[in-house]
Amino acid sequence: MIALDDYFRQYGLIAMFGAVAVVVPTGMLMMSWMLSVVGIRPYRPSAIKQSIYECGFETLSGTWSQFNFRYYAIALLFVVFDVEVVFLFPWAASFGVLSAKFGVFALVEMGAFVGILVVGWLYAWRKGALEWR
Repeated sequence: MIALDDYFRQYGLIAMFGAVAVVVPTGMLMMSWMLSVVGIRPYRPSAIKQSIYECGFETLSGTWSQFNFRYYAIALLFVVFDVEVVFLFPWAASFGVLSAKFGVFALVEMGAFVGILVVGWLYAWRKGALEWR
């Protein structure tokens, strides 16, 4: 059984991490605000700071331009299947060790994981999400 002082020590550490997680961003925001009040950090950026610096060309249209959603759909599908490979590769590399330890259970679980992704892939294929019209 865990002693009461160990219990408080463990949760005290979590409380200290939580306090640091709150104090550091709050301190940064307060420091930025104080620097703007003092005048070190300019409140309004100059014309040079507002100029375009990535491509060097002024925009031709307004801020609301239409784009093809299929780019994002294909990118999302790529990320999903890329994450699948990230999970499959270490499992396949250590399958000999896993099969000795877990037996058929590891194979069935990975089969279920791949099966769920195949069902999602077939659904996307059937709905025409993979077709570029």
